[in-house]
Amino acid sequence: MRPVFLIGDLASRTGLSIHTLNYYIRLGLITAVARADRSGYRLFNEETIEALQRIIDLRRRQVPIKEILARKNNGIL
Repeated sequence: MRPVFLIGDLASRTGLSIHTLNYYIRLGLITAVARADRSGYRLFNEETIEALQRIIDLRRRQVPIKEILARKNNGIL
């Protein structure tokens, strides 16, 4: 089974706040792969962490969120 992470795990592994992660979810930059049966918590996988690392790198280079979203929508991210 592949590792599954909660949003708090993403925050810990990337250094991003939960607020920022929820913002990225609302924009569609990242998506949950599933929801936990009982709790309904959003679940994420290693690919989400890799995508977040790419987003963090782009933001460090001053790339605007709109451009990052456009890259994702065009399959470039």
